[in-house]
Amino acid sequence: MPTAAVIGCGDVSSVHFAALATLADAELVAVCDTNPERLEAAAAAHGVPGYASHLDLLEKVRPDVVHICTPHHLHASIAADCLEAGVSVIVEKPLAHTLEEGRRLIEVAERSTAKIAVCFQNRYNATSQAMRELLDGGTLGRVLGASATVMWHRSGDYYRDRPWRGTWAGGGGGLMMNQAIHTVDLLQWLVGDVAKVEGRASTRALAGVIEVEDTAEFVAEHENGARSVFFATLANAVNAPVTLDIVTENATLSLRGELTVTYADGRVDVIPERALESGGRAYWGVSHELLIRDFYARLNHPEPFWISPAEAAKSLRIVKDVYAQSYPEMLDRVG
Repeated sequence: MPTAAVIGCGDVSSVHFAALATLADAELVAVCDTNPERLEAAAAAHGVPGYASHLDLLEKVRPDVVHICTPHHLHASIAADCLEAGVSVIVEKPLAHTLEEGRRLIEVAERSTAKIAVCFQNRYNATSQAMRELLDGGTLGRVLGASATVMWHRSGDYYRDRPWRGTWAGGGGGLMMNQAIHTVDLLQWLVGDVAKVEGRASTRALAGVIEVEDTAEFVAEHENGARSVFFATLANAVNAPVTLDIVTENATLSLRGELTVTYADGRVDVIPERALESGGRAYWGVSHELLIRDFYARLNHPEPFWISPAEAAKSLRIVKDVYAQSYPEMLDRVG
């Protein structure tokens, strides 16, 4: 039975703990956090030892798998330490804080005998899987273009509660790195690799609270000739459903929670999404557990996990390209 540890016991760790609790063939053996109160609470709640240092955890416990749920700027370095120790990794998005850190992690992953998965769990959503199957099936014809929106709300208190989120040093960015990157990932995964991006990021509602962006837009040219448009903001009054529309020669796929497929001949199919069952927040999606289960099921398979660092780097490059165009005077900070 593989053993597991969770590094970073903040908000998103709850879905990792919940997923591990459902796995009959995995055992949680340790937790790690630099915050003494969170560490003590997590260790007590799960009845396992706690460590303030991930290096100490690796030396004394050496689990088979670690789940990395830390602030963004720690993802790549902790993941690399684990892989170099032969310990497999499930790391929350984004892949890394900067493109250079992402490239280094890709290299470490390619050398390591351990596996690594990046948590783009929305690829496991029933609607996302259905879209992928339809697009791969060939009956829809060529993809002509797509559009996506993320119309969400975040208050100043959200950032004051976890100050790293609102900084370049801690978050590596704002809206695009912390919320909208899931939709950016789905857009490029479903429509195709992106060849060129023209975009802009800015702070419209939270200036004076955060130094990173709360609003962004871009137009992407895909290698297959399709074009996508994207808009995201945290200035909306509520967390509205993410939208993703893909137009093909023979149908339109419209994601609004459920997936509606409207065919050129007038047929309409509706594919529902699974209900949220874990204790996580609704906007995290419903599929963390499915990704985690799949990772453990593939631990002994010889091939890399399919959502690899190289795969996760595609959305990171899009985000960083928008940052480079928006903040040319501070390229050393936006990564």
